[in-house]
Amino acid sequence: MPHIGSSVTLDDPAYIHDTVTLYGKVHIGPGASIWPQVVMRAEMFEIRIGARTNIQDFVMVHVGNGTPTIVGEDCSITHHATLHGCEIGDRCLIGINATIMDGAKIGANSIVAGHTIVREGQEFPDNSIIAGVPAKQVGTRDNSEANLFNARFYHQNALNYAKGIDRMSDDNLKLVASTAPIGSAVAAD
Repeated sequence: MPHIGSSVTLDDPAYIHDTVTLYGKVHIGPGASIWPQVVMRAEMFEIRIGARTNIQDFVMVHVGNGTPTIVGEDCSITHHATLHGCEIGDRCLIGINATIMDGAKIGANSIVAGHTIVREGQEFPDNSIIAGVPAKQVGTRDNSEANLFNARFYHQNALNYAKGIDRMSDDNLKLVASTAPIGSAVAAD
């Protein structure tokens, strides 16, 4: 059953799907979007989702045994990811089915590959490319432009969904494409 608890703060998000369940002290920042079947629970500590961040379908966010979960601005937390008592810097992309555990810290402008498991207390600097089980830094690159583009794409989707529109118009695609990193392609499915 969907639920938004009395301790949840919705600070002008762009879109909250009606299947979302939010319990405890949760703060959703301006322009953020929370997609179908997301569950967030903060019975202690807190969960903070930054401005324009998208939390995609079936993501689980929970606090750790001794740590809150903090997600920066303009992040994409993709399908089926699990965030558990960790910190994610601004402009990060967390891949499909990735798990980030208690006390872990992911620096700004980083990418965590799909299916990666970041163990308790692991820390990665800004501009990291992180992959594996257990997670390792496999590269260094400023991913901010590409990650910001992905966040903008989801922000436009969120604005549309809030109006009951579930397809991008040609004008939407042109707007999103105008912010695309050099050399990338924008495709409609």
